Formats: sequence, C-alpha cells, structure tokens
Amino acid sequence: MLNPVWLRTFLTVAETRSFTRAGQRLGLRQSTVSQHVRKLEEATSQQLLSRDTHSVELTPDGEAMIGFASTILEDIERALAYFTGPELRGRVRFGASEDFVVGPLPEILREFRRLHPLVDLELTVDLSGVLHEKLRAGELDLVLGKRRAGDETGSPLWTDPLVWVGREGFTVDDGPVPLIAYPPPSITRARALESLHDNGKPWRVVCTSGSLNGLRAAALAGLGVVVFARSLIPAGLAELPPGHGLPDPGEVQFLLTTRSTTPRGPTAALSDAIRAEASRLHG
Repeated sequence: MLNPVWLRTFLTVAETRSFTRAGQRLGLRQSTVSQHVRKLEEATSQQLLSRDTHSVELTPDGEAMIGFASTILEDIERALAYFTGPELRGRVRFGASEDFVVGPLPEILREFRRLHPLVDLELTVDLSGVLHEKLRAGELDLVLGKRRAGDETGSPLWTDPLVWVGREGFTVDDGPVPLIAYPPPSITRARALESLHDNGKPWRVVCTSGSLNGLRAAALAGLGVVVFARSLIPAGLAELPPGHGLPDPGEVQFLLTTRSTTPRGPTAALSDAIRAEASRLHG
C-alpha cells in the first residue's frame, strides 16, 4: 500500500530538494520526513532519492514516482470532494468567445470539473455577439466574451487595445486593404471596418471565417491582415510594426456576463473560478 502521507512528503522533498525545507513546509520534524521517504522506498522496493549531506537528487525511479504520486493524490482528493465535500450540483451553460479556444481556458475548465464533478458543464464556443444573443434568449447562463470599449454596463475583466496582425514580415501595399475577419456580428470585424471607413481607407474582404483557426490560417498564408486584441494574438502571427499606414481600430473589453445579477450555484462557482484566473487569460 502506498500511504498518501508518504506520497505527499515525497513530493514535497522532490520539489524542495531538501528534507529540512520539506519538513518546514509540512510542519514535520526532519526525522519524520526521512521516515516517510524510507517507508515509501521500502513499500516500492526501490531507491527514490539519492541524498548526502549536501544535496538531494531524484533517481530514475524517483522521477517515475512523481507522476504516480501526483495522480494518486489527485484521485484521493476527487474522491473526498465527491463523498464528503460540499456537493455542488446542477448545470451551467457556459459560452466562450472564439478568442479563448486556445490558451489556458481549457485548463481552467478542467480544474473546475475536477473540483465539482457533479456539475454538468455545457460549453458553447462562438462569436461574442452570438453568445450575448443566446444569453439574452435564456440559452446560456454565463458568457466570457468581448464588447466595445465605452459600454458602461457591467464591470470588464480587462481592456485590451485592438491591433492589426499578419504573418511575420507582411506589408500592406497602396491598394485596398486585404481584410481577414470573422463574420457579423463580430466586434473586431466591425471595429476594423469602421476605422477603415472613417479614415477613407478602401478595403476588400479576402477571407471570412467563424473559426479562429480559419483566420489564423488565412493570415499565415499571407492573404491579408486581421484585427485581434493585442494579448490574444494567435501563435505564428505578429502585430504589424509602426508605419503600416492602417488606422487605430481602438480598444475592446472582455467581461463575464450572467443571466442573473446575483448568480448562484454552479454559475456563481464557475464565474468565481474564471475571475480568479483572469490574469492568465490575457497574460
């Protein structure tokens, strides 16, 4: 049997590379830390740590044990949460803007599901305008999406400048601006067209796609330029350098919107989880 107390002690030693620091972190005597590691090594019949008076190193079997120990402790934590923890139950219909289909949002949702296994999480990915329409129609409970800067309703999580983006080294010639964009009612599409119109810049739409991957593929192929929030530029693309001759498309705000002003249950829990990790979403 692999005692979870031994496993937790072992992981702390592996992280700190010190029996003394592990004991301080766990509130244990150094002798107790050594005893836990020794019992784990006896249970596995393998040496997990190589130590002397100056250093602590993982053996190959110790490296393997890190993965096993982490998985076992996570499973125990899930089981305890299921049977003894506060049993949050119900359903939350969550809508997320296309901007977040890559990045840390899936990790945040996975952690939410781990902590609340009895909650049915339904995810809808679409344009922000579509998601807000679904929210107003009662088809969603919570939406993470964009809105135009200056809208006074609600409190934004953050505000981001919109920028012109293309493949590395892409330049805009003197003809109509080749525009890559989401379809209406995309906010970034609207801001791009408004800024071009207001500044007398001709344009032609060379690609319309409701998929972030579709916009990225078109830009990587050099078909044209696209407007993104600066913090959410897809991998492989770059903000056009100064002097590209395109007008400033302005700013956009990101916010969480709920059907109710006082959300409860799973909706409130998911909203709190996303707000707590907001810095990761636009980091």
